[in-house]
Amino acid sequence: MRRQSARRTIENALRRRGFADVAGVDEVGCGALAGPVIAAAVVLDPCKHVAGLRDSKLLTASQRERLYVEITAATRWAVAVASSEDVDRLNVHRASLDALRRAVEALDPLPAFALIDGFTVPDLNLPQRGLVGGDRRCAAIAAASIVAKVTRDREMVRLHRVDPRYGFDRHKGYATRAHVAAVARFGYSRVHRRSFRPRAL
Repeated sequence: MRRQSARRTIENALRRRGFADVAGVDEVGCGALAGPVIAAAVVLDPCKHVAGLRDSKLLTASQRERLYVEITAATRWAVAVASSEDVDRLNVHRASLDALRRAVEALDPLPAFALIDGFTVPDLNLPQRGLVGGDRRCAAIAAASIVAKVTRDREMVRLHRVDPRYGFDRHKGYATRAHVAAVARFGYSRVHRRSFRPRAL
């Protein structure tokens, strides 16, 4: 069965209320043992259609790469990074919220409204709404999830080239059996989160 694409219904309703630029905002990497959390904010151009937008988890790697190229060429977008050190210092939830806020604030000009996957973001000084399941319901959030996922996956491949012992290119820092075994053998690398304690799988 073909998966339905995310729609622009919510963004269009906000535009009719006078919010000309509506950003979709999402993050990836919260549950990983290693690597950054990446947040992305995307403002879709209402005059440019990007076909096939959906939650990045429902797409193949090649589909995400293709859509990333299309999204970044046809929209206003920005990303922000919370490093593994940030996660350890702040905790993963606070680090993620901070990255989400910085991604929105990096848009130039700022959007009039932000639609954020899951929950609202403290200290974001513009109107916002949290949408549970937003990456499946809202096209702008789906676009942000794709930009965030591709950006993070590329970074994990780069980190694998720096230190290939852990297989970051395959599991992207998540707690697979092979990753946990590598941590048991080699200990933490500089990009592992010290506040995360993987259980043996």
